[in-house]
Amino acid sequence: MTPDDIRQELDEYTDGKSAEHVKRYFKTGPGEYGEGDVFLGVKVPHIRKLAGKHRAELSPDDLEQLLLSDIHEIRYFALVVMKDLFSGKNAGKEDRRAIFDLYMKKRDRVNNWDLVDMSAPGIAGAWLYGEDRSILFDLARSGVLWDRRISIVATLFFIRNHEFGPTLSLAGILLNDKEDLIHKAVGWMLREIGKRDFTVLEDFMQANHKKMPRTMLRYAIEKYPEPMRRAYLKG
Repeated sequence: MTPDDIRQELDEYTDGKSAEHVKRYFKTGPGEYGEGDVFLGVKVPHIRKLAGKHRAELSPDDLEQLLLSDIHEIRYFALVVMKDLFSGKNAGKEDRRAIFDLYMKKRDRVNNWDLVDMSAPGIAGAWLYGEDRSILFDLARSGVLWDRRISIVATLFFIRNHEFGPTLSLAGILLNDKEDLIHKAVGWMLREIGKRDFTVLEDFMQANHKKMPRTMLRYAIEKYPEPMRRAYLKG
């Protein structure tokens, strides 16, 4: 299937008013992080429905072409299919490796936070959980915003399996990042650790809270008992 084929099916759900809203929401204006991205205004449940309908007939070459689309929802569609194929019961190790390799090869097309957050744990994190994780540290030092977000958000898969070390190490690398989207992602991952082991999060916070950007701090301590949260916010 080609991007034009998927576009025709997505057109059934296109909403011009919604498209204008999401273009602002995902910062597509000049100089913003999503500059130039094209939205149809199709809601995620409709994209997922189409992904379920077509995933069995899409080849790796099809998926690569879909990722090259300028249309955000088509790239989202491709990533949903890739994640579903990766986690499918019939996927062997070579199948999963091929999906991961395609993801990394075309990660420049995973270029907004919703694309990263939906795909990085279930593809990059799921593959690297049993492999060498050094690539995550390379991504964390990348000059590309989305590489850095992939690096930390991918570790949500590790966190869900109660392995916290990679997340904490990456958080340390990203403490001084200049981008708010990274502050939010790191704070989110730290909060996810705290849901599972409060002591691990608190040890990290005690050692690092004075160096953390305000947004990262707020996200990390969102579930803290109120007196502790206020104390951290007061410094």
